[in-house]
Amino acid sequence: MKERIKLIIPEPGIEFLKLISYQIKKNTLSFFVKSKFLSSLHYVLLSNKFGRENQGVIYGQLKYYEDLQSALDSQYLLRRNIHRLEKGIIMKNRRDVFAVDYIEETVKCYEYAVLNKKQDVSKSDELQWARDVLENYFNIVTSHPVIDKAKSIFLALCNKSQDEKDEKKRIPYKRELTNPSSVSYENLLELSHRRRSVRWYIQKTVPRDLIDQAILVAAQSPSACNRQPFEFRIFDEPKLVKKVSSIPMGTRGFNQNFPTIVVVVGKLRAYFSERDRHVIYIDAALASMSFMYALETLGLSSCPINWPDIEESEKRMTSCLNLEPDERVIMLISVGYPDPDGMVPYSQKKELDLLRRYN
Repeated sequence: MKERIKLIIPEPGIEFLKLISYQIKKNTLSFFVKSKFLSSLHYVLLSNKFGRENQGVIYGQLKYYEDLQSALDSQYLLRRNIHRLEKGIIMKNRRDVFAVDYIEETVKCYEYAVLNKKQDVSKSDELQWARDVLENYFNIVTSHPVIDKAKSIFLALCNKSQDEKDEKKRIPYKRELTNPSSVSYENLLELSHRRRSVRWYIQKTVPRDLIDQAILVAAQSPSACNRQPFEFRIFDEPKLVKKVSSIPMGTRGFNQNFPTIVVVVGKLRAYFSERDRHVIYIDAALASMSFMYALETLGLSSCPINWPDIEESEKRMTSCLNLEPDERVIMLISVGYPDPDGMVPYSQKKELDLLRRYN
């Protein structure tokens, strides 16, 4: 089509049309940017680019409330509220009474997991953490009608449960700081220079236990209210690797040599409000960076692969991974043993003065 236009319209004419098009676009944007209402109207009348995100956020909220009554091994509300309790516990000027507005909800959430779902607390790290923090909380707060009611439910629940208690207490603690970290700044800086986006790998199977070790490191990354709203979808079967890695842009010409491909998926169902719709990208990116550093320490290399919001690609990936509307692809990461003959881009990083500003 472009070639036909070039045959019909001379080069100066094409440039003139481009200039007109840019000016119209600029004027249109200048008008719709004047207010939030006009900006919303722009995406109602002229563009549906946020349609998938809108549906995903709404679907995520629906799943959030459905999951409160479902038999899941992990529950986002419980994780969030237990973490909120921990933050209250660690306050230096801690109030005698706190968390009144959500302690009853938290205990009911824990009760539902233990009784309705019939989960064995001793076999669930998450429930042991919840139990220990709740116990710690009730031991330090003073009497209050709401707290007393929640405490009685919790104690009755503990008396009913015959699960063995782990000697390890999963409650706030003081870190051991008498000895310096075994990882020096120089070690970390060296690792950051060693980790490059590697696109060429030797054809050697990546052991799954090494992938799992790297994910254990990724799991220690910070996450808003400790919800960890992401999942590493790992493909190491050659046909599936080829199928999945051919979907994103930017892999053409080298994806055929990927031994393993990872799709990092964010889950909007972790949130009850639109305000948190971007947190899946923050938390998943933090975990992904830790994951890639860990891979490097295990003799493996990786390459994060950009995932722009392109309708056709989204449809293909959704179908391939059987994703639900609230499950959003964050990025892909290729993994493998690096080919010693394969080169990597130099990728000069920005100077320090361009990356930071004090006060």
